[in-house]
This record gives sequence, C-alpha cells and structure tokens, in this order.
Amino acid sequence: MKIRVNLWPNLTGALSAGLLAVAFCLILLRHDPLVFWNDDYELSVLPVFADMARGWSEGHWPILSPYSWVCGNLAGEFQYGTFSMFVNAVIILVWKFPFTFPQQAAAVSITHLFLLAIGAFLLGRDRGFSVALSIFAAMIASLNGWIICWGATDWFGALGAFTWLPWAWWGGERAVDSRRTKWRFLWPAPFVYLLVTGGFPYTVLMLLLLVAWLSTKSLVQTRNICSVLPMLIGVALGFGLSAPAWLALLDLVQGSARELQSAAAHWQWRVPPAALPGLILPSWTVNWTDFSSRNLPHSAAELACGLVAASALVATLIWRPRLIVSRIKWEVILLLIVLLLCITPTSGLFRWSFRWLPFFHLVLAICAAEVLQTALPSTIAAVTALALVILTGIALLILHTAGAYAFPLTWIFVGLAAVWLCSELLLRNSEFRRWLPTAITFFALLATYLCIPTNCGVPRYNFSQELLEPAPLDPQRLYLSVYPWAELTYAVINQPRPVGQTLRPGSTSMWAGLRFINGYSPVRAAGVAREFATSIHGEINPDVGSRLLYHQAARDGELALMGVDGVVVAREVSITPQPSSEWELVVSTEEGNVFHRSGAPLSRVRSVTSIDSRPNKQFVLATISQINETRNFVNADIDVPAGDRPALLTFSRPYFRGYKARIGDQKFAVTSYRGLFPILEVPAGTHGRLMVAYKPAWLLWGGGLAAVSGLIVLLGVIAAWLYSGRGSCP
Repeated sequence: MKIRVNLWPNLTGALSAGLLAVAFCLILLRHDPLVFWNDDYELSVLPVFADMARGWSEGHWPILSPYSWVCGNLAGEFQYGTFSMFVNAVIILVWKFPFTFPQQAAAVSITHLFLLAIGAFLLGRDRGFSVALSIFAAMIASLNGWIICWGATDWFGALGAFTWLPWAWWGGERAVDSRRTKWRFLWPAPFVYLLVTGGFPYTVLMLLLLVAWLSTKSLVQTRNICSVLPMLIGVALGFGLSAPAWLALLDLVQGSARELQSAAAHWQWRVPPAALPGLILPSWTVNWTDFSSRNLPHSAAELACGLVAASALVATLIWRPRLIVSRIKWEVILLLIVLLLCITPTSGLFRWSFRWLPFFHLVLAICAAEVLQTALPSTIAAVTALALVILTGIALLILHTAGAYAFPLTWIFVGLAAVWLCSELLLRNSEFRRWLPTAITFFALLATYLCIPTNCGVPRYNFSQELLEPAPLDPQRLYLSVYPWAELTYAVINQPRPVGQTLRPGSTSMWAGLRFINGYSPVRAAGVAREFATSIHGEINPDVGSRLLYHQAARDGELALMGVDGVVVAREVSITPQPSSEWELVVSTEEGNVFHRSGAPLSRVRSVTSIDSRPNKQFVLATISQINETRNFVNADIDVPAGDRPALLTFSRPYFRGYKARIGDQKFAVTSYRGLFPILEVPAGTHGRLMVAYKPAWLLWGGGLAAVSGLIVLLGVIAAWLYSGRGSCP
C-alpha cells in the first residue's frame, strides 16, 4: 500500500511552531541581550565559527585551524559541526551580517531552535496529534530547560545535534511503516547525517537508543524482522554520509587527554532523584554535583517543561492508568529508560549524564500529547496541575527547597494553573480550548526563564568587539600565553571590565587570526595539549609554563623548535622568559606583558642541523624559499646540497597523524618531534617543490564512504520520484 502525502496542510503549523520558538527567544533577548552569550560560547564556539567563516571566505575547507595548536584540528574536535552542511551554511550566512558577538550567538542558536521546533511538530503530526498538540510538543522539545540553559546558550554542539533528533525519529517511524513504499528507507538518512555531524556524541547515543527502541517496538508488534530493515538501512546510510565526522573523532580521541579524564567526572551533573519535583516547579532547589564534584544547592531549571506535560502524565497515572498500558506503554518505557540514564553515573569517554535531559523532555512531550489527544480530559489535567503546584509549593517550604527563585515563580505557576482550570470550565465549547495546553506551556516556560537565570551559574566573560583586531599582538608571530584559570580570574563576576585583548584566553585568538599555542579543546588531541598539560579552557599547567619560560625559551630550546617567537604573560603569573637577552618586552598592559623574540619572526618551515630526538644524527642545511602555507597544506621550494647527509625540516604547526609529503612523484614520510610538530627528512641532493598536505586515512576512507552513501541516497530519491510520481513521498 502506498501513502500519498500532501505536506501543504502541515506547512502552516510547522512554520507557526518554528516562529513561536523564535518569538520566545526574541522575548528572552529583549529581557537579556546576552542570554545566548555564556562560557563555552565565548571561549570556544563563536571564535571557532568565526575562523570557519574565514576559512570558507578564503576558499579553504576549515578542517584545520592555523590559529591554535591545542584546538588545531577542528574536524577532530567534533563539536563544531565541521562536516555538517547545515552548520556551515548557517555560519556563512550569519557572518555576512555586521552582528556583534552576542547577536551572532543568538542568530546561530535561534536558527537551530526554529528547525528543532519544526521537527518536533512534524513528529507529532505523523503520530496523529492535532495541530495544537503538535505545537505543544514542539514548544517543550525546543524550549525545555536543558536546551535553553545549556544547549542554546553554552554547549552549542548539543543543540546543533539535538535539533535533528525529532527529525530522525520522524524519519525512523516512517521507515518502519509498512504501508509506505519500498523507498521508505530514505527517510532517516539525511537527518541521521545532520544529527551525527551536528557535533555531540551524547546525541549519537540518544539516536542509537531511539533506533533500538523503534526496532524492538516494531519487532514485537509485527513479529517480522523485515519490518525494521528499511529503518536500519536508512540509519546506516546516514552514518555513511557522516562518516568523516565520526571517523575523525574516533581517530583523534585515541591517545588524547580526553582518555585520561578523572573518574570523578562521571559522578558530576547527574540528575538527583530529589530534584524531580522540579518538573512541576523549576525553582525546586536541592544539592547537585557540579563540575568540581561539590554538592551545592542548584535550582531545577534544567527540568523546566512548562508544567502541562508533567501534570498530564501524573494525571494519567492517577485517573487513567490503563491508558498508559493501552496507548503509550512503549513511550513510557523509553521515558523511564532515559530518566534512569539521567540519574545514573556515566562511563568511558562520556560524562555529565544530565545531558540526556533534552531527550527526556522530548519523550515526555510525546507522552503528554498522546494522552491529551486520546482519552484524558484536559480538565482533569488542569485540576492535577493546580494540585501539584500547590502541593509542591507547600513541600518546598517544609523541606527548605525553595532556593532563591521560588517567589514569585510559585505564585505565577499557581496563577497559570488556575487560569488553565477556569478556562477549561468556561470555554467548554470554544475552539480556543484545544490551545490551552500550548498557551500554558509557553507562558510557564517564559516565566521560568524570566525568574531563574538561564546560564545556571556558568561564567560569562566581557569580550568586546575589539578582539577582532590583532593589536597589541603580531599576526606573523606564534604566541604562547601563560595565564591563570580563566573562569576564576577573568569572568565578569571577578573582572567586569573588557578582557582578553592581550591574553586571548581559550580560542579567542581565532577572532583576529592570531597564531597561538593555546586553545579550548575538550578532546585535546594535539601532542602539545598533552605535553603542556593544557586544561580544556586553554590554560597550560603553571609548572609547565615556568619550565618552558625559564629553561626552554632560549634560541636552542623547545619553544624555538616549535617556532614560538612571542610570549604573553598575565599580570597574575609574574614570569619573564629567559634568557633576557633573547626576549624583549614590547607591550605592557593591565592584563599582562608581551615579549617578542629578538629579530624577525621565525619562519614556519625551517631546516635544522640537529635535534635532540635524534641525538646521534647530523643534518645539512637546506635552502627553503617561496613558502606558501594554508590551513591544510604547506608548499615550499627545497634545495638540499649533494653529499652524504640529508636535511631535516621542521614545520611550525601542530602534529596530527595523516600528513603526506612529496616532491614531484617522490613521497616522504612525515614524522613528529615528540608528537608536537611535523618533521621531515629529505635526502641529500633533493630539490623541487615540496608539498606537505593533511590527508589522514579517516578523511580518505570517510570521504569515500560518504560519497558511496550519498550516491545510493541520490539514486534512491530519483527512483522514488520516478516510481511514485511527482508530488508524492516514499
């Protein structure tokens, strides 16, 4: 049986859901213009996006960045969506406008929230929900507490990936629907690709759990293993399309500092069971384990879901328990599994299990819409909501869990629940009644974020637009910046004036195109990140910094081998690079001192006669000219004198496995100096144009797999169009 689908009746509703999410965000922006501008968005995400936009404008694919060694491999960092066509398109478009930093962050996040709401709406419509309840589900999926307080305002990769989870769910359910054509396997593929390349490993886990759940549900209901094959083929094609992204992550994480994270991190930021009343009143405050493994009072803003969804599910458990068994038993099972994952510690490379919360909110929205659509009178849900708010309000007074934001939020929620109940009683025959759950959800979420800060206590930095200018630093030099823990020293709470112009913490050097060793990196795949014991936020270990500046800053030291010819030292550190004859103080600001190595900036490709990693070998000096360096390759004319000694070339860029070198048809092996930077041995008498390019195996194999998968999808779409006829869907 073939289903013909006309998308036009749903177009207005989908756009309405997306625009409602946009309007919600604009209200938040009016309330706080910096609402989308926090922590990682400042130190990491936006500077990298600026660099990606620069790369595309220069005609180069931004796989690598020349402006940070620690965060030099943008593809391997995964969170920046390097291989997502959508993320890159949004970046290119947003950077065409003269926005300020906070406005750029808002534009990127709101665009994704718009698409997230539309995807959740379409998922609801395909499950038979009314337009009103589909928008209701869309509001919870796109504006829930975790998405607003973390994904959209701090960890963009989480939003960039989760945007496509409702779409992947929508495509997966269509793929297992046997009433559709044999081409239904195409539905999940593009959304799985966009989800994986969006840049958040946790969302990939959510996708795998969703696929397992859909497969189990279909197998139990149909008793036919073939029922799940179209979906599994579509998901496999999606992973094939996104192969370069996940292969890059798997390759770069091997041997990275990420593998060495403390086991204590797995116990941080779990959802404590005592916080679950926050589903009703987000001001509910109990102890959560923070990033430093401290148990501190924390409001349940991440659990905000707009009051209606949680109340509807509780009402169903009390008044219509059989409805759960008959209608939503599978969804409730999924909801409980995800809730359990939110509560339990993580393992392996993953941490902070509260990151499952956006999936929990999405499933909760589907469950609530299902019961409100079928057999639960909305009046019962309204009565339950009012009772739950009152009881939770009494409990927070008795148990001392009110926190700092209980009032006036509690009174607002009581008022909203009362308005909902009164409206249900007075508007029994009104068309507006079906929109009441959506309206109450919208205003409950809005009241939550107007009463509770959305950044959940993460730091905010006063980075000004002047960071787009390189002054007082030199773009031709490579800098090492030594500064204390940025979060404790330079956050607005400690330093309200503009900061970073001299020190360039995190990856902020990318804004002005300045070359720094430092950079923000959760993976820390570069050898320099391990060697210098850099933190995620880009600070190097203080003891390592002292050793480097006191003992490795001479002309024959490690810093010179790397090509470091500039040092920035924060006022709080008080270190001067030695020997003093090698360095000169060129700038002194309120933030710190800038030192330059005497003489002209060091060349980015150099020939050396000896190196301590090969103590028993001497090399001849090669003549190097016409150096052309871009993000992903270096070219130079090389002339090695004839004789019995080869030349050894060093490249002032971070080393990653996958560099290839050749002169004409002759290939050479690119190795590294202690994993820090590439080195290349060139035989005596060699001359010609040297080409060194970054072509790792993961990129070649991943690109091939993506091309094959893309060809299959393209041929499938053409075949489906020819088979089904114009205007119908597989």
